[in-house]
Amino acid sequence: MPTGPVPTTRRRHRHHDRPDTDAAFRRAASLPDGPEREALRKEIVCAWMPMASRLARQFRNRGESLEDLEQVAQLGLVKAVARFDPRMGTAFESYAVPTIVGEVKRHFRDHLWGVHVPRHVQELRNRVRRAHHELSHSIDGKSPDVAQLAERTGLTPAEVRTGLAALDSYAVLSLDAELTDSDSGYSLLDTLGDAEPGFDRVVERESVRRRLRQLPEREQRILYLRYFRDMTQRQIGEQLGISQMHVSRLLTRTCTRLRKQVESGRPAARRRPGPAAPARARH
Repeated sequence: MPTGPVPTTRRRHRHHDRPDTDAAFRRAASLPDGPEREALRKEIVCAWMPMASRLARQFRNRGESLEDLEQVAQLGLVKAVARFDPRMGTAFESYAVPTIVGEVKRHFRDHLWGVHVPRHVQELRNRVRRAHHELSHSIDGKSPDVAQLAERTGLTPAEVRTGLAALDSYAVLSLDAELTDSDSGYSLLDTLGDAEPGFDRVVERESVRRRLRQLPEREQRILYLRYFRDMTQRQIGEQLGISQMHVSRLLTRTCTRLRKQVESGRPAARRRPGPAAPARARH
């Protein structure tokens, strides 16, 4: 009789957190919507909670607490139980695992990125990050360059650079963080410029310049005497031979019309020169 090791058949690993809920799923599928069906679904969710926690632990140490990750995974489990149809002939675990993992990944994508990054860029970042980690442990601890990362990931150099640029987008620094390699005590906030009010003044002056040139000569002169010579309405009236009330009405009407033209963005109307057209004020 031959002796020697007895050949064994390798069996697929069966997680201890895989309960037998096939009968419960079939029962729930046969029930109409109502309290009984809802209670049965809650029992199924509770039975599969350990698996959801196990999947959540795979995402530890990525900037989110384990408690929050478990809550997100449990939410994915609830969705999986509600959508699963046992009549399709698929095992619940095969359906639930990608549903739960997808829910956790969406949580990272939608809530934990400091800067909004498109999904395809996030995927490039993940591939580059894994390759960078693997190569850093195999190339004498040196940081791999773009060419090595491209060869490892199968990406183009441009895609690798995009992934590298996104590595720092996952978390943002506080504006109170001190500048690196600096003993001056300056923070990032100190490097930001202040708003320059003069820029708005330039835009306003250029917006009204041409419209001022199109005003009748008397209105140009009134504006000049009032806002550039700082004369009172009474002094302007005496110089032009009109009443102070008339000066006030002309100032209000002219300024209101100019303001409406600038705010609406309408182009300045071109005056049609004629034989009696007065010369433009030279003040």
